[in-house]
Amino acid sequence: MTDQHPDLPPETSPPLPDGDDPIASGTQGLRNILAGRREKLARLAELGPVYPYRFDRSHRSDEIQAQADQLIAAQTRVQYAGRLLAKRGMGKTLFAPLDDEWGRVQIYFKRDDLGPERFQQAQKLLDIGDLIGVRGYLFRTRTGELTIHVEEFALLAKALRPLPEKYHDMSVELKSRRRYLDLAMNLATRQRFRLRSDILGELRRAFAAEGFLEVETPVLQPLYGGATARPFVTLHNALDQELYLRIADELYLKRCLVGGLDRVFEMAKDFRNEGMDRTHNPEFTMLEAYAAYWDYRDMMGLSERLLRNLADRFGTAGRVVFGPHTVDFTTPFARVRFLAALGERLGADPAALTDAELAAVAQAHGIARRPGQGRDRLLDELFSLLVEPDLIQPTFVLDHPRELSPLAKAHRSEAGLVERFELFVCGFELANSFSELNDPDEQRRRFAAQRELAAAGDQEAQPLDEDFLEALEYGMPPCAGIGIGVDRLVMLLTDCHSIRDVLLFPAMRPEGRQERPGYAAEWQRKAEPLTRAEGPLVSADPDPDPRKD
Repeated sequence: MTDQHPDLPPETSPPLPDGDDPIASGTQGLRNILAGRREKLARLAELGPVYPYRFDRSHRSDEIQAQADQLIAAQTRVQYAGRLLAKRGMGKTLFAPLDDEWGRVQIYFKRDDLGPERFQQAQKLLDIGDLIGVRGYLFRTRTGELTIHVEEFALLAKALRPLPEKYHDMSVELKSRRRYLDLAMNLATRQRFRLRSDILGELRRAFAAEGFLEVETPVLQPLYGGATARPFVTLHNALDQELYLRIADELYLKRCLVGGLDRVFEMAKDFRNEGMDRTHNPEFTMLEAYAAYWDYRDMMGLSERLLRNLADRFGTAGRVVFGPHTVDFTTPFARVRFLAALGERLGADPAALTDAELAAVAQAHGIARRPGQGRDRLLDELFSLLVEPDLIQPTFVLDHPRELSPLAKAHRSEAGLVERFELFVCGFELANSFSELNDPDEQRRRFAAQRELAAAGDQEAQPLDEDFLEALEYGMPPCAGIGIGVDRLVMLLTDCHSIRDVLLFPAMRPEGRQERPGYAAEWQRKAEPLTRAEGPLVSADPDPDPRKD
C-alpha cells in the first residue's frame, strides 16, 4: 500500500463547519434539534447497542501521529476513538476530524467499502459532537494529511445537545461556566490543564528534593486560622458542632513541627469567603511548607531556587512570558522594604503619619477605613493600590507591620515590624513567608490583639486558638514557613490572565443573577496591573540585604 490513497476527490482536508446554531434558531429551533437527535438515537438503537460498555482503543491521536510512517508501511489496522467535530460529504465519501484528549486525526468514510446502508448511517445519523470509535488503516491525502480509512465504526455516546456554534470563539463566560464544552472543543484548553498537572508534579518533586515530607491536614476544622480571611461555616450533624472550611494549613503544619517532623509541606485546597477577581477564587490551591531551624531568609533562597527551576522547566532559559512582560528568574530577585516602597509612592514616611493623616491619604486614593480596621491594614490597602501593580520582575517585599502578620516573629532589629516577605511577580502576590513565631506567650498576646480587632468589627481578624497555643507550649523549634499560590503560579507559567482560566470549574455567579453594585468596576480595577508598564520602583539590585541585622 502506498501513502497516497486512490480514488480521492481533490479536496480532502475540509475546514470545520460551524455546526448547529440553536441560539440563532431560537428556542423552537433548539427544540427541533433536540428532537431530531433523539430520533436519530432511536434509529441507531434499532441497529445495535448505542451506549456500549467499552471500546478497545489501540492508539491515541498523538501515538498515531508519532508512529504514522511505520503504521502506514506495515498496513496496521488502528482502533481510535474521539469526538466528531465536523462532517464534510463529497458524494460517496465523507470526511471528519475526530478529537481525543491529545489531538485530532481525520477519518474517511467511503460508500463502496462500508456498503450503502452503513455509509448512510454515518452520513445521516451521526451528528457533530457524537463520540465514536473507528477501525481502519492509515494513509496520507494528496495534501499530506494523515487520515484513517474507516472499515468499521461504532457509536459510543450520542450528543443529544448540539455543540455551540463557532466553538473557537466561545465566550470567556461560557468556557468558565461549562468547562466540559471548552475541554471538548479546544485542544489548547486540554493542553493547559495537562500542563497544570505537570506543574503540580514538579512542585512536589522540588519540595521532596529539598527534604520536605508531604502530609495531609484537616479540611474541616473546629477553629479556622493561619490567615486573615472570612471562613465558610458548616455543621457536623453527628457531633452537633459548627466547623469551618480551612482558610490555611498553617496551624496544623506547625503542630507537625512540634511533633518532630522537621520539614513538611501540603498541597491543599483552601477556602476563603471573600470576593472574586482575576486572582481570587473562594476555593483555591495553596502549597504551604515549614522548615525547622530556618528563618525567612532561608525561605527566600528556597523561593529563588524553586522559581528558577520552574522557569527553566516551563519557560525558556529561565524566563517566562506573561502578557507584554518577559519575566527573568535567572538573576537574584529584587528586594524592597514594605514601608520604604510605600513611602516612595506617598512622598512621606508612612510610619510618621498620624491616624487622621493616614485616613485622609487613604480617602484621597478612594480607600475608606472600615470598622475595626487598624492603621496597618490601611497601609496594606494603600500598598496594594500604589506599589504592587508595578512589581513586574520577581520582587521580595520585606518586613511588614506587625498587625498584618500575627503569626510571624518580631523583627530582630526594628520595633513594630515582623520578619516576613511577600514575593510579587507581574503585579500579584505569588508567595508569603515568615520567620514563624514560636513563643506561646507572645502568640497569645498577638491572638488577644486580633480578638480586640474582631470585637471592633474586623471580620478578617484571627480567632484565639487554645489548642494551638497548648501545642506551642510543648516547644516548637525556630522555623520558617511559606505559602505559595499554586493557581497564580499556573497563571504565570501558562500566560493566563484570569484565575478562571486555570481552574477547571471556577466559582460562578448563578446564571441570571445580577452582580452586586460596583463589583464589575472593582474587578476591572484589580485587572489593570496586567497592562501597566514596568515602573522604576525596583531594580535588579538585590539590596537592601535583609541578612544585615
